[in-house]
Amino acid sequence: MKFTLSWLKDHLETDEPLEKLADKLTMIGLEVEHIENRAEQLKPIRIARVISAVQHPNADRLRVCMVDIGDGGAPVQVVCGAPNARDGLVTIFGPPGTFIPGKNITLSVGSIRGVESRGMLISGAEIEISDDHSGIVELPADAPIGASYVEWAKLIDPVIEINLTPNRQDATGVHGIARDLAAADMGKLKDPGIKPIKGEFPCPVQVTVEDATLCPGFALRLVRGVKNGPSPEWLQQRLTAIGLRPINALVDITNFMTYDRARPLHVFDAKKVKGNLTVRHARDGEELLALDGKTYKLDPSICVIADDHGVESLAGIMGGEASGCDETTTDVLIESALWNEINIAQTGRKLGINSDARYRFERGVDPAFMVPGLELATKMVMELCGGTPSDNVVVGKAFPDDRVIDYPLSELKRLAGIEVPLPEARGILQRLGFMVAGNGPVVKIAVPSWRTDVHGKADIVEEIVRIVGVDKVPMTPFPRGDNPRKPVLTTLQSRTRRAKRALAARGMVEAVTWSFIAKPHAELFGGGQPELALANPIAADLSDMRPSLLPGLIAAAQANHDRGSDDVALFEVGQIFKGDRPQDQFTAASGVRRGFASSQGLGRSWTGAAPASAFDTKADAFAVLAAAGASVQALQIAPGGGNNFPAWLHPGRSAAIQMGPQNVLGYFGELHPRALEALGADGPVMAFEVIVDRIPEGKAKTTRAKPQLDLPAFHPVERDFAFIVARDVKAADIVRAAQAGDKKLVTNVTVFDVYEGKGIDPDKKSVAIAVTIQPREKTLTDQEIDAIAAKIVAEVTKKTGGTLRG
Repeated sequence: MKFTLSWLKDHLETDEPLEKLADKLTMIGLEVEHIENRAEQLKPIRIARVISAVQHPNADRLRVCMVDIGDGGAPVQVVCGAPNARDGLVTIFGPPGTFIPGKNITLSVGSIRGVESRGMLISGAEIEISDDHSGIVELPADAPIGASYVEWAKLIDPVIEINLTPNRQDATGVHGIARDLAAADMGKLKDPGIKPIKGEFPCPVQVTVEDATLCPGFALRLVRGVKNGPSPEWLQQRLTAIGLRPINALVDITNFMTYDRARPLHVFDAKKVKGNLTVRHARDGEELLALDGKTYKLDPSICVIADDHGVESLAGIMGGEASGCDETTTDVLIESALWNEINIAQTGRKLGINSDARYRFERGVDPAFMVPGLELATKMVMELCGGTPSDNVVVGKAFPDDRVIDYPLSELKRLAGIEVPLPEARGILQRLGFMVAGNGPVVKIAVPSWRTDVHGKADIVEEIVRIVGVDKVPMTPFPRGDNPRKPVLTTLQSRTRRAKRALAARGMVEAVTWSFIAKPHAELFGGGQPELALANPIAADLSDMRPSLLPGLIAAAQANHDRGSDDVALFEVGQIFKGDRPQDQFTAASGVRRGFASSQGLGRSWTGAAPASAFDTKADAFAVLAAAGASVQALQIAPGGGNNFPAWLHPGRSAAIQMGPQNVLGYFGELHPRALEALGADGPVMAFEVIVDRIPEGKAKTTRAKPQLDLPAFHPVERDFAFIVARDVKAADIVRAAQAGDKKLVTNVTVFDVYEGKGIDPDKKSVAIAVTIQPREKTLTDQEIDAIAAKIVAEVTKKTGGTLRG
């Protein structure tokens, strides 16, 4: 939301400096993002006269101008390419050192095609005061040569830009902002009443609303005999300052009302409207050429304003080209209506239109200002364009239902920890437009129509606190007491943090992707159920809640690939949705690797770094599980494939991680080529996904604290074993059997070789493992080590049917 300081002062009687007003705006919840002081930026620019303009000796489209800049010195030579540069023209001149915002350059003395140029003659587009770049600015002949252009043109007005939260629709108009500042003792609100304008004849155009849920209220008035031309200079300057392009008086009035009073309006050229107006659903096959020059295809979910000819306007969003007002307009229909916020938002997103009207209507405008807004617009039309008004046509509700809140005075102390005397609180609320009745302990507060976001006691507390100042809320420490404090983080929160740190330590980069994905992508990953479809999606390709984090990560990796960054390792820890019940929502830790983003490092190197493989994602998944507290020794690997295995993984290059046959913790491996094709991604891509919620919580054990040794007191012993087993025996089964040989002393078992071929039966394979034995109380003798080795061999033979290889 942008506005100028002078515009604010039209509604607020104040002598406070700009800096203090800006600070107060931020303190009361209307955060100031930027203040543009154009006077400082354009200060060096002066009014000048072109004495002579002759053809450049070395360029057909350039002229060499001698310019009087009004300093009493010799004329300044400037090379200019503008077609309107001519003898006697009064224009604007920027000397060396001037910053030109439209070109993002700072002027200096230069040579253009061999001719020295000591400055620049400037167009309106180059200093961003207009869109005109066809030539340099032309000023009246009596403009004072040498004077500051910004002072002469009254461009010294600072432009303030604030960032609004979605609930503050009342602050989308300058009047609402001034009201808040007046409540915060920054001045006095100027709020003259709006007098109704008496109609001279009945309005010949009637209005029919077919669905009142789409349009709760509609007001219309005809003004005959208007003369539509350029709007006055003050109005053009005001619109230009906030980035709007003046068009003509009638259109400029509607834009002014949108920003001045948060009341979007629309004007129709009455002679282009055929018959009466109807507010209805669009019909299949209907189209509209809108004022932005684009043609939109409509459907029955879209609300439109139509006449006997067809659709004339997208309700609450944008008008149509066919009935728009131009310099030939003599009779104008002014429309002021109320629209369904959800329908406006859905239509805007579906059609991809972001207009000032949509921005306000989808947040909800003041329903009580529908008719007064029409009266104020009529007054401006008659003042600027003349004409004779008709009676108003009003359909639906012109006034909202009353909202009264029973407010206990103790609520402020309870929720905010501060005490404000009732007279002070009453004054704050009344300046904000609330009505307060009673003296306590419970008062009745009537909510103004423009505050559609205020519904309960807590909202009243918020209004008082933001005006009094959030800095007045005391810092209140938690009472610690004698007992130790309980953990602040839940088990899931703690696991989430540890999982993120573990993946970051493995060289992966955290990404945050949308919680919504396209329906075909959701179906590919086991989602897409009707209950997971969004009722009001922000975009067509963000229609369903995600059943997996991987579609978003794959899209992010592909976006990096498309921009030349092939070696990518991304991870995300977040929520996924398998159903609409709370027990169907899980926290997952997922990641993707592509290119040379292996666990050895990113990118190619002289050491010959390997491309990412399924084993990298297996290690990633195990790192998450270990960090989250899972017993790594209890994890089992189940090969990919089968009816219940995810179709998005390559069945021969992937696996599941589980604790027993029923508790599948996650998956890892290479993505299936068909899945990549459906997602529009290039392969190969390695991925993993772990469901953090499914990790069993460890049993709490009451133990006495024992001193921890930095290093074991005794050297570990390593023994290698090679077993011949059937080819379908899993290496993980051999590892677990070896660990069971002596659970106290065997601390690690790893597979270092698998052999199939000469010397081994065709249906057999040789699996070699390295076993680490860690003595606890004394150094082991050879006989004790041999005894442990025998237990390991016996356990592997018993569990797998394998034999020790000779």
